[in-house]
Amino acid sequence: MRGRAIIARMDRYERILALHRTLKSARYPVTVPRLQEELGCSRATVYRDLAFLRDALMAPVVGDGEAGFRYDASEGDRFELPGLWLNSEELHALLATQQLLSRSSEGMLSSALAPLQQRIEKLLDEHSTGKRWPVERVRVIPHRLRRMDEHAFRAVCSAVLERRQLAFEYRARSTDERTRRTVSPQRVTHYRDNWYLDAWDHDREALRSFSVDRISAARVLDAPARDIAESELDTHLSGSYGIFSGPPKGWATIVFSAKSARWVADEHWHSQQQGRFLPDGRYELKVPYSAARELLMDVLHYGSDAEIVEPPSLREQARSLLSLALSHYDR
Repeated sequence: MRGRAIIARMDRYERILALHRTLKSARYPVTVPRLQEELGCSRATVYRDLAFLRDALMAPVVGDGEAGFRYDASEGDRFELPGLWLNSEELHALLATQQLLSRSSEGMLSSALAPLQQRIEKLLDEHSTGKRWPVERVRVIPHRLRRMDEHAFRAVCSAVLERRQLAFEYRARSTDERTRRTVSPQRVTHYRDNWYLDAWDHDREALRSFSVDRISAARVLDAPARDIAESELDTHLSGSYGIFSGPPKGWATIVFSAKSARWVADEHWHSQQQGRFLPDGRYELKVPYSAARELLMDVLHYGSDAEIVEPPSLREQARSLLSLALSHYDR
């Protein structure tokens, strides 16, 4: 009995939400037969739901059973259901998001996200009416997630959103050199399970990308951030392959085996990529690139199923890397 009661209540909840959306979007009165069809219920249930919407939720419902019902034109655009109303699909998506927040950060941002997570859990409890959600069926497995300083990440996000300058220490991964930077944050970028800060570096007077996990001692300054046009950011930071900045210096042509073609054809490598299936079932992919390192990493990930055809310089770099890797196994 309890299971049927839960289903009935959830059905009514979704009917009210569907009824509200129908009346809000309707330009003309909606007849009762049409509401019966859209809501999948009896005529009597339609009238009960209309009464609940009007009397309990204070919706501006006008009309009658002959001409149909609608929202009053002067109030309908402004009226919204009180609180947060979600249908089952939206509720399930929220549940998956809640699991993403709680499991993907590996403890990072736990204190900052705790109030938000508590609100989500409360909302889920209110809608579940005692039903247990099988959250263990939503799995989040981080891949190569780097450790980050929670304070640094929060400072970066605050500076970006508040449009204020940011001062921090930065330890470059390539040289291990530690420098002090003052920047105007432009945006934060999530790329391959890690976070990057795109910013205007005031000392170098140029746009730079910083790996947030290499930032420490971050401090939001009072000085307003300098705003860079979105088009300039895209040209400098997004025009090249992956996270590496700078305009593309060339195009790479990679041919993948027929076995891996089914996967590569569905992958997004670059916004300007060009791909086509070859007559023998292989897949040819062309992508613009600036720095070769990350592109080579992606291509070599496919091992013997990928071959760089052009340009010759990139092909030679791939051959050298493969020879070096092979030498480790000749000892």
